[in-house]
Amino acid sequence: MTDTPDQWGEERRKTVVWHDPMRTVAAGVSLSGLDFLRSIRDGATPPPPMAALFGMQVREVDVGRVVFECDPDESTYNPVGTVHGGLVCTLADSVAGCAVHSTLEAGFVFTSIDITVNYLRPVTSQSGTLRAVGIVTKPGRRVAFASVEIFDGSQKLVATATSSCLVMERPSP
Repeated sequence: MTDTPDQWGEERRKTVVWHDPMRTVAAGVSLSGLDFLRSIRDGATPPPPMAALFGMQVREVDVGRVVFECDPDESTYNPVGTVHGGLVCTLADSVAGCAVHSTLEAGFVFTSIDITVNYLRPVTSQSGTLRAVGIVTKPGRRVAFASVEIFDGSQKLVATATSSCLVMERPSP
């Protein structure tokens, strides 16, 4: 038997609020990657909209090491009742890229070249806060490499990732 929308139960909603992303871009133009990420962490610069969409927050920033946290909820579930791997991958990609960004001088940015994610255990809304730690394993003038570990609220490792990022001069706005 196929249900109809009026039989699915109560609708649930999630509101996402963000700020003009070009304001964030402009704030980073004259800052080193480290200072830019710290300004986001400290609330002096608005986070990018993607962070608001997935509820990611910068918690720690040092040269070559960045920590994000994220509280997954059922709005990120896939059809089998777990958090979609895309959220975990996006979290890994973001923290790996920001770890690379933390090593860059003003006038330089990065873009992801690739990412490999290993999913080690399922994530649900009951998993607690995800803590993603990104560490630069090899900085570079053209390509940099980073690794990621993601832990759940019980400090169990739920995913690992490796990423490479292209380093380039910041394009003109």
